[in-house]
Amino acid sequence: MAKWPARPSISAPGSSRHLRARNGLSGSGEIRSAVACSRVLNRAELPVDTAQLARFLIGKMVVRMLAEGVAAGRIVETEAYDIGDPAGHAYRGMTPRNRTLFLERGHAYVYLAYGISFMLNVSSETSGVGAGVLIRAIEPTDGISIMERNRGTERVRDLARGPGRLCAALGIDRRLDGIDLCRTGPLWLGSDGQASGEIGQGKRIGITRASESLLRFYVRGNWFVSGPRALNI
Repeated sequence: MAKWPARPSISAPGSSRHLRARNGLSGSGEIRSAVACSRVLNRAELPVDTAQLARFLIGKMVVRMLAEGVAAGRIVETEAYDIGDPAGHAYRGMTPRNRTLFLERGHAYVYLAYGISFMLNVSSETSGVGAGVLIRAIEPTDGISIMERNRGTERVRDLARGPGRLCAALGIDRRLDGIDLCRTGPLWLGSDGQASGEIGQGKRIGITRASESLLRFYVRGNWFVSGPRALNI
């Protein structure tokens, strides 16, 4: 039987102080900022295929520019919602609400789920084709104190572990719907050249249609991946 990977070697899991040390950050300033080492992703390098894009985005950076500073994290979990996917928002065609999902790959589709939480998606495929990738979780790297304030917690593991928490931590809402993520701005996708680690693949979380599809991608053993442990082995 497979065993759940051991926790990362952080003496106080969830502590912002220990996460800063792990990522090369100090309490007073950033010693080695992941964002400072990152470049904006070029649209040409994004795979057109939705599932391939979901896998490609693992290990890449989500960067949020805010008035109080920069908050960012490394993507550790995604879900693909392919062409004709009955679980996807584009299944019944374009509407005023989902029209940004039909933009050329690399644009933000932000929606409000159940009237409670915003969700960040990246459009995929070609212009006019509705499909996208849900960003489910990031490992915080920059602006951790900003995320803590936005979320009202100092438990770093839970700052952006899940798509609703992620958007709350980074201050993402419908005002960012449709933004081009392949250019510098208030929200963009980047890469610092670091390898993602071993990528796992499994069932998507919290859906009833096409629930058996293996379209969820995640970093194996990463403590910031969402969902129950049984799904992350």
